[in-house]
Amino acid sequence: MDVAPRPGLLQRVREVLRRQHYSLRTEKTYLFWIRDFIHFNDRVHPRDLPPEALERYLGALATERRVSASTQNQALSALLFLYRRVLGIELPRLDGFSRAKVSTHLPVVLTREQVRAVLAHLDGTYLLIANLLYGSGLRLMEGLRLRVKDVDFTRGQVLVRDGKGAKDRVTMLPQSFAPALALHLERVKALHDSDLAQGVGAVYLPYALARKYPNAAKEWAWQFVFPAAGLSRDPEAGVRRRHHLHEKSMQRAMKRAVRRAGILVPASCHTLRHSFATHLLEGGYDIRTIQELLGHKDVSTTMIYTHVLNRGGRGVRSPLDPS
Repeated sequence: MDVAPRPGLLQRVREVLRRQHYSLRTEKTYLFWIRDFIHFNDRVHPRDLPPEALERYLGALATERRVSASTQNQALSALLFLYRRVLGIELPRLDGFSRAKVSTHLPVVLTREQVRAVLAHLDGTYLLIANLLYGSGLRLMEGLRLRVKDVDFTRGQVLVRDGKGAKDRVTMLPQSFAPALALHLERVKALHDSDLAQGVGAVYLPYALARKYPNAAKEWAWQFVFPAAGLSRDPEAGVRRRHHLHEKSMQRAMKRAVRRAGILVPASCHTLRHSFATHLLEGGYDIRTIQELLGHKDVSTTMIYTHVLNRGGRGVRSPLDPS
């Protein structure tokens, strides 16, 4: 009797990641670092390497490649997943490697006038997404993954599901933005009806919802607010469906808008979220409220925006200026 060959290590990592419902983005990231770790150690199987090999690799990321602290932590998370979840090896405490320096850069924030200038150079779906990022304080992927059912026009709010840290939160839906979004959803509904007529109207559902609610994938409520222009093949299920707009498309549009607006600071889609928080602080809203709207776990993360407000000598008037 033929015995099926044992899958390769990376394929086993992929299977465990999908079995435990990690996102496709995390899957790609973890596979990249695990593959890089294997190449760094001359393709020796990780099972046959001592813990010191991990420390040498992580230290090299900091000292030779000069990666950021968050990037080094990302690589560490991938390797811990490999050893603990895939290989079943419990590692000793890893603290003998050089740590990457934690950056203390303040976030880039646009003025209200600069935000308006950027928005003036966007149109269509890109303008809608930018309005949502700035008006509701969403991260880019939170906006792109938004489902129809999570936009509440009656209460004027947006429900962000499974945000950073796997947390749900509620933020506001700007009243001035609601009519344009409602009109956009009418067009999306027509597109969804057309997809259903062609037998391709089932959207991707997270986790086990597709099995628990087999008809939900075709329901209007579960569709993406910002669907892609065309169909694509789902790498996990192997079926053609309409996913949400790709983030790189929005990032390119934002970059063009910033350049055309004549803004010299390196503003990105995430800059709109930073500007949302800073402008709320300028408007007198308390830090705890802003923390909840942003979905920060710790208020110390939100406090960075108070430092942005205090730029220029921490709010102290220069003796050169008139009193």
